[in-house]
Amino acid sequence: MALILQVFQIVAPVFLLAAIGYAWVRGLGWNYDVEFVTRLSMTLSVPCLIFMALTRSKVDPALLRDTVLASLLAYVLVGLIAWGLVRALGLDAQTYWAPITFGNTGNLGLPIALFAFGQLGFDLAVVVFAVMAILSFTFGVWVVAGGGSPARAIREPLVWGTVLGSVFLVLGWHVPVWLGSALDLVGQMAIPLMLITLGVAISRLRPRALGRAFWLCVVKLALCTAAPLAIGLLLGLSRLPLGVLVLQLSTPVAVTSYMLAAKYRARPDEVAGLVVVSTAISMIAIPATLAFFI
Repeated sequence: MALILQVFQIVAPVFLLAAIGYAWVRGLGWNYDVEFVTRLSMTLSVPCLIFMALTRSKVDPALLRDTVLASLLAYVLVGLIAWGLVRALGLDAQTYWAPITFGNTGNLGLPIALFAFGQLGFDLAVVVFAVMAILSFTFGVWVVAGGGSPARAIREPLVWGTVLGSVFLVLGWHVPVWLGSALDLVGQMAIPLMLITLGVAISRLRPRALGRAFWLCVVKLALCTAAPLAIGLLLGLSRLPLGVLVLQLSTPVAVTSYMLAAKYRARPDEVAGLVVVSTAISMIAIPATLAFFI
C-alpha cells in the first residue's frame, strides 16, 4: 500500500495538469493556442530549462558519460528494430517509424523523473532528453519529411541549448547570477506549459485506426522497455540511472510526432491514434515502471 501511494503521489501531479488542459478545451470550451504555446516552449522555455540543468548538473562525469552512451545505444537499437518492424509489416516508415522510436521524454519524462528520482534523476533525464532531441530533430525529421537535409536541426534552439549547456558543463563554466535567474524563470515555464498543452492537444486529436494503434503501442512499450533495460544492464548502470533510462525511452508517443506528421502530411490522423492510445496505456505502464525502480 505504501508503494502504491508513493507512485500515485509521483504521477498524480503530471496527469492532473494534463487533465486541466483537456478540461480547458473539451469541458469549458475555452480557447488555447497550441501552436503558440508549443513554439514558446520549444524555442524558448525548454532550451533554457535544458541549458540551466546542464550548467548546474552535479552528476559525476563518469555517470554522465555512461548515461549519454546508454541513451545513444538504446535509441540506435530501438530505431533499428523499429525500422525492421515497420518494413516487415509493410507500414509507411514516414508515418510510423518516428512515433515508435521516440517518446514523450519532455512533457512526461522530465517531470516524472523529477518527482520520482529527485534532482539527480532529473539531471539524468535531461541528458536522455537531449540525446533524443538531437536524434529526433535530425534523422527523425528527415524520415518524417520523406527526405531533405538533417542539417535543418541546427536551426532548432533546443539543439543549441543542449550543445551550449554541454560545453558549459564540460568546461566548468558558469553564467552570471542575474542571467541565470532570468533563464531559470523562463525555463520554469516549460514543464507546466508542456503538460497542460499535452492535455489540450489530446482533446483536439481526431484519431484513426485505433485497432492498429493499440497493438503497435503495445509493441512500442515492450521494445522501448526491453532495449534500454538490456543496454543499461550491459553497461552496468546502477538502479537510479537505469530507472531513468527505461522511464524516458518507454514514455508514450509525443504530441510533437502528430504535429510533424501534420506538417509533412504523413497520415497525421493515424499518428493521432498512436498518441491517444499510448498515452492511455502509459497511465498503467508508467506507475508499473516506477514501482519496479523506486
